[in-house]
Amino acid sequence: MELTIICDIIHVPGYLWKAGKVLSDKEKLNLRVSDKLSRILNGRGSFVASGIGRSATRRQLEKATREPADSCATYLLTHSTYLKYDEYLKKGYPVATGVIEGACRHLVKDRMEITGARRSLKGAEAILKLRAVKISGDFPSYWKFYEQQQYVRNHRILYQNPTVLEG
Repeated sequence: MELTIICDIIHVPGYLWKAGKVLSDKEKLNLRVSDKLSRILNGRGSFVASGIGRSATRRQLEKATREPADSCATYLLTHSTYLKYDEYLKKGYPVATGVIEGACRHLVKDRMEITGARRSLKGAEAILKLRAVKISGDFPSYWKFYEQQQYVRNHRILYQNPTVLEG
């Protein structure tokens, strides 16, 4: 199985806004940031980084003034391996924490905050695992596996002819 690491897209606009404030007119700032973000979502993060760096250099900004632009370009280049949003979106991967946070709220918070419920850490973990299996649609497969394991643990070793219990 291949591991895919994705930088949350929510971090990118912050860098773009800071860079945009030193590189753009206020009237064009929103449009420029939106354009850059669109390019990054389309897999062009390295080109955006290069363009930001060139723009800061052409404007001959002092080091302190151009720092947000350099910081943005550095972030985009340093994390370029994890900013392949075009590929991630084609595969249906989430690129922002909203999906994860929503799942956590649905899976954990709604169940664990029921009024009057008292659970040990072990019990809470068991409930959350079962909810995750159910929500993912894997419960029928899990239950079949669970029954097989119960049979092995509790019955097979107790009987001479365990095939009587299979079925």
